[in-house]
Amino acid sequence: MKYSAAIFDMDGLLLDTEQVCMTAFKQTCIEMNIPFKQDVYLSIIGRNQAGIKPIIEQGYGNLLDYNVFHPRWMQRYLAVVEHQAIPVKQGVIALLDWLQTQKIPMVVATSTHKTLAQKKLHLAGLSTYFSHITCGDEVTQGKPNPEIYLLAAQRLHIEPNQCIAFEDSNNGVKAAVAANMATLQIIDLVEPDTETRALGHTIFNTMDDALTFLQAHQ
Repeated sequence: MKYSAAIFDMDGLLLDTEQVCMTAFKQTCIEMNIPFKQDVYLSIIGRNQAGIKPIIEQGYGNLLDYNVFHPRWMQRYLAVVEHQAIPVKQGVIALLDWLQTQKIPMVVATSTHKTLAQKKLHLAGLSTYFSHITCGDEVTQGKPNPEIYLLAAQRLHIEPNQCIAFEDSNNGVKAAVAANMATLQIIDLVEPDTETRALGHTIFNTMDDALTFLQAHQ
């Protein structure tokens, strides 16, 4: 496997934030007497804020007013992630350290807003691994569109097909594959569906498995 740079998603891949976000969503549903629709929630994982809104509105219909629901949801979520370090996912530090020894430049491509993404990485102690981050508020079209990955590669001055992408969500995988990057999916909350598996990328249950694979194919 030939690659000159590594591009990482953040939430659910580097940081164990997806459970925090889903819990905040569930609690907001309870507060507003709205049913929690797990299928709708799981389908928004990996998307930026603009991509989340129409999916929730379509999935919930007149059961909720998004402009009321979203601020309450985010208030609960931000009360956690802005003030405490989110646990780093198992195997992440070992992989990042190994890539450093291989002198592979590393960056982040996350659907999260830039200010919040920087804070999350800093609190978790991961900031120093990455030369820059590309975020959801810096692109017109979020994942599964490849724009964010193409912009990250452009900032590295490296062709997309020379990059390896790490993702957990199906939306993120679709974006990375569409950008013509070698893509590794490490499963978090969402199992790859049939459409995603058909993309032909490599799928692992843990980041430790991904590291073992890369070491065997360097």
